[in-house]
Amino acid sequence: MLRTMMHAKLHRGRVTETRLDYVGSITIDRQLLEEAGILENERVQVLNLMTGERMETYTIAGEPGSGVIGINGAAARRFQVGDQVIIIAYGLFDEEEARRLRPRVLILDDENRVVRRVETGAPAVAPMGTDETGRPAPARPVDRAGSIAET
Repeated sequence: MLRTMMHAKLHRGRVTETRLDYVGSITIDRQLLEEAGILENERVQVLNLMTGERMETYTIAGEPGSGVIGINGAAARRFQVGDQVIIIAYGLFDEEEARRLRPRVLILDDENRVVRRVETGAPAVAPMGTDETGRPAPARPVDRAGSIAET
């Protein structure tokens, strides 16, 4: 089974332009895409923190270092310059990959510069039989009825 998991996020960016006459997509500063591990033409979900609007589209790389986050095409009617957004990229991962996944999360300032990188420290999903740090969980005795015994 494949699981759909977040692998990258640009958190709290600002829309810098809207272009209704464009064929569609979201233009994002190439440096931000590369640092987040998002490819050009990759499918992303865009959440508008100002309106609650959500949309899916694909990425186009903008000028490196420009800080551009541009909403293009029909979606330009649903977003405005200055709106704060979250951009999330998902991938399909098998069970083993999903358990090892460490998403890249970049926190952006009002000019779409990276101010912080969030390190997950532990995989997105802890393997069964381990604690939240990924270490083996201590064994707990089970009584004859199958209930976990008091220790």
